[in-house]
Amino acid sequence: MTATIIAIDAMGGDHGPSVTVPASLDVLAKYPHLQLVLVGEESVLKSILSTHSYDKTRLTIQPASQSVAMDEDPANALRFKKDSSMRVAINLVKEGAAGACVSAGNTGALMATSRFVLKMLPGIDRPAIVSQFPTTQTNKNVRMLDLGANVDSTPESLVQFAIMGSVLASLVDNIARPTVCLLNIGEEEIKGNEQVKNAAQQLSQLSSINYAGYVEGDGVFAAKADVVVCDGFVGNVALKTTEGVAVMITTLLKEAFKRNAWTKCIGLLAKPILKTFANRLDPSKYNGACFIGLQGIVIKSHGGARRAAFANAILEAIKNVEKNIPDRIRDEVEKLLKLSSPKSE
Repeated sequence: MTATIIAIDAMGGDHGPSVTVPASLDVLAKYPHLQLVLVGEESVLKSILSTHSYDKTRLTIQPASQSVAMDEDPANALRFKKDSSMRVAINLVKEGAAGACVSAGNTGALMATSRFVLKMLPGIDRPAIVSQFPTTQTNKNVRMLDLGANVDSTPESLVQFAIMGSVLASLVDNIARPTVCLLNIGEEEIKGNEQVKNAAQQLSQLSSINYAGYVEGDGVFAAKADVVVCDGFVGNVALKTTEGVAVMITTLLKEAFKRNAWTKCIGLLAKPILKTFANRLDPSKYNGACFIGLQGIVIKSHGGARRAAFANAILEAIKNVEKNIPDRIRDEVEKLLKLSSPKSE
């Protein structure tokens, strides 16, 4: 099997190498065909690695003298941090030395740098951030985009997001014909703003997209669609709200079972069920958002991700590389936007 090479922005995120390095070693141990390149301050990375045992033929260090702060202005990072761990990792993807970059760093800087270095795929105007959400159906998740790359989006951009999301769900999630819906304030055709209505009209004319109409916020988690499309403002609010609700529910349950001796006993009896419940809602399981639409693969981990969560972001990168997502999207966009014929009346 051909080796899959992933570049890791080891200095990015709230926790930096203390999380990115151990997480990288965890994934490296599980995938014999995987090779990782840790990008960052060489002395720091060597110091952490010295306390671990690993296959040195499959893990290398690419020195980088700078790092991008989590609150740094994206334009400043793009202009003055050309030797940052983030920029060097993305450069490795551009040069073909790595199949993907994974970073928990500054989202704005990562997006700006990725777009500048890798450029957009032909036919795609803007990149989008796409990630998974849990649903009420066991072993079924939904992918939503855009989750914050674009504060506002044109109807044409929403159509492009739908195409890219459909390709991703088909290849990575193994769904033969993914159901695509637009997120809206109602399911009726008369609902929504002109932007959403226009996008809906365009999607309904694409015979190769399994467009199924509008879905409301509660329908996202009811598995009414495989792919949910929205602009970045709405998507980011939905993402952060979902994460907040998951934390709130978990916190309230813990408080309820610790209230007194009786509730503690009930909690012990219900522990297996609660563990399964918490596992379904655990945000770390869904960590690893793809910057889709670029001529290269960039995976964004949550800035506060811990070891297991960052490892999941690396796993998402592996899937995208093995499925050759950018090239498949390029092919699909060309086919759908240039060759697809409208549905018959």
